[in-house]
Parts: sequence; C-alpha cells; structure tokens
Amino acid sequence: MVKVRELIRHKNPDFIPSDWEFVELGEIGNLLSGLTYSPDNIDEQGTLVLRSSNINNGYLEFDDNVFVDTTSLKFYPVEEGDILICVRNGSKSLIGKNALITEKAEGMAFGAFMALYRSEHNQFLTHLFNTDLYKSQIHRNLGATINSINGSDFKKFHFPFPPSDERKKIAVILSTWDQAISTTQKLIDELKIRNKGLAQQLLTGKKRLKGFEGEWEEVTLKDIAERITRKNDELDDTVVTISAQRGLVLQEDFFTKRVASETLTNYYLIHRGEFAYNKSYSNGYPMGAFKRLEDFEKAVVTTLYICFALNKDVNSDFMNHFFEAGLMIRPLMKIAQEGGRAHGLLNIGIHDFFGLKLTIPSLEEQEAITAVLSEADKELKLHQKQLTTLKEQKKGLMQKLLTGEIRVKTNE
Repeated sequence: MVKVRELIRHKNPDFIPSDWEFVELGEIGNLLSGLTYSPDNIDEQGTLVLRSSNINNGYLEFDDNVFVDTTSLKFYPVEEGDILICVRNGSKSLIGKNALITEKAEGMAFGAFMALYRSEHNQFLTHLFNTDLYKSQIHRNLGATINSINGSDFKKFHFPFPPSDERKKIAVILSTWDQAISTTQKLIDELKIRNKGLAQQLLTGKKRLKGFEGEWEEVTLKDIAERITRKNDELDDTVVTISAQRGLVLQEDFFTKRVASETLTNYYLIHRGEFAYNKSYSNGYPMGAFKRLEDFEKAVVTTLYICFALNKDVNSDFMNHFFEAGLMIRPLMKIAQEGGRAHGLLNIGIHDFFGLKLTIPSLEEQEAITAVLSEADKELKLHQKQLTTLKEQKKGLMQKLLTGEIRVKTNE
C-alpha cells in the first residue's frame, strides 16, 4: 500500500486527503470467473453470454450476441451493480475495459475471457475503473506471454478510498454526468438511424423532394468519373490510408506507424475532393469503402486503391452521400469474381469497376437532396461534439474528485 500511496502523492502531492484510506480490491469485493463453453453449446434459445464486444466506452451494447445452452453448465448470472471486466484478449488495449451491469442485463452469463467484480461499493468503483490509476495497474500486471490479467494480481489493485458519505456523494455527482452522456449517446444513435433511413429514401428516389418529378438516369461510373493514376513525381510525403470510420487519414495515425515504402514515387497523388476506393472488406463496408480526400490539399495513396475524380455533371457531396449509404454494394457484388480475394482484396477489375451502373437524378435534384442530408449531418455532428465535451468534463471532474483535490460536502 505504501508504494501506491507514494506514487499517487507524487503525482498529486497536495490532493490525497489524510483521512482517506487505500484499499485493495480483494479486501472489499469478490472476483468471479466466466463461463467456458464450446461451439456445441451455442443455441439461439439459450442464455446470452456477455463478451468483450458487448462493452463499448463503458456501456453495455447488445449488437454482437452469443447465446449458449447453459442447462449442463455452471455459471454465475450477472447482477445489477456488478462490474464486467475484460481480463483476456488478443489486443492489449482491450484488457481491463469494463462496464457496470444494469438491470437490463440481469441473469445473463459472461464468457471465459471476462470476469465479474462484485462489491457493495461498485457505484463508486465503476468511476475509479476508468481512471489512469486503474489503467496503469492493469498494464503493469499484464501476463508476459498472453494478454491477460491474473485474478490474484487484480485483487491487489490499490485505490484511494474516501469515507462512506463522501464516497456516495462523489458517485452521485459522477453518475449525473453518466446520465447526461448516456442520454446524449442515445440521441446520437437515434439520429444515426434517422439519417441512414432518410439517405436511403432520398438517394434511391423512393422519397422525392417537393418540386421534383421525372425519371432518374442510369449511368456508369465512367460516365461521371475519370480514373486517376497520377504519379507522385513531386514526392509529396502526406501518406494517407482509408479508415472506414474516419475517411482518408494519415497512415501513422491509423497504424500508429508509417508502413509505406521509403520510395513514394510509385504511389498515386490525389487532390482534395478526389475519391479513393479500397477493395478490402472492413466493418460496415462488406464490398470495400469509397472515401473522399477532405483534410489535405494533396496526399499519396497506395496503388492498390482505385482513385477517381468526378466530372461537373454530378454533385460531389451528393455522390459522397451515395457511396456512404452503401448503394454501391449490390453493383460491386455483381462484378466481384467468385472466390477472388487476393491478400484480402476483392478481385475487381478496373474495366468492370468503371462499368458499374448507378441511377441518379438531375444535378439540380442532387443539390437539393444534398442540402437536406447535410443539414441532418450537421445536427448529428452538433450532438457528437456535445458528447465529446461531456466526456472531457467528466474526465476532468473525476481526476479532481477521486483524488480529493476537490472535496464534496456531506451531511456530517
């Protein structure tokens, strides 16, 4: 305990109050092991087994579920107030991620790579489990050969612990931020669903804006775009790669290191507003992703990408929405050669790619549709910015409350 006290006091010499204790997790709660099951136990009518993929940013999600017949298996059903923790994973960054069990999850099981921490203090501890102190102890105790946390090591984790009344008050204050974060996240999720539905309706002509009638025109990609094979003769050093969620981003930001070859002359040079298509599968993009260069005037990309520029007959923003809505998936499925995935890439020829057919409205209607979708996106981004602010506020508040830098008034 002395080492941890000294460590924390070194970082916050004036803030850890003398009337606070330092406790080990093993002293104030129990760690329960997860359920081991085989593929033979999987049954859609069985018990939902919580795994690492069910935790996202400290909250439970139920998008990726596994159900298991637990009739002949022993397991600990989760209870409201438990903390679910990832204790083993192929990725070190996922070890230690956790979520507080809600009433909605009661009775569910949890997998063998997970653990359950059960304590009467979890309403307070759930906040401590999202601090740098928690993360530093997780990574200091990772297994040498496998990415895992040993249960006996976990029980020795130390935390500063205020008196009971102060502990409860801190939990209430931070839970208020959690509620605001949860409410904002729910609104964002609803807006994403709304925007996706609106895009599908408007970009396919199922819903027409007032004042527009008539048939849409079927064109091929080569009718509205020109392939770019511009070599990087100017030796531009802005190497970008396609991130399904973030678009064209710096390679070192995506991979945390530069993976491009030292000689960049053979890369394609693209300009702001031009598009690149990545033929590899990514989450949410089963037939690859189209992305427009937006954050840089110029950048270089691998020649594995198919690059192109749109002509003046189409609105670039409209086509960006069109691609993001997944409306190229079916056409791409028709030209992807069966069984053809070289090194994880779809086997799509250049001729077939630019022969892809799509149906689009007049330029005037494209611009009107774009205005509606852009306004919807603006609303979504506003709430996403608000969510980021709330999370930053809570993080700063946690640092002050959980170290005693700010003391809360109690009824004592």
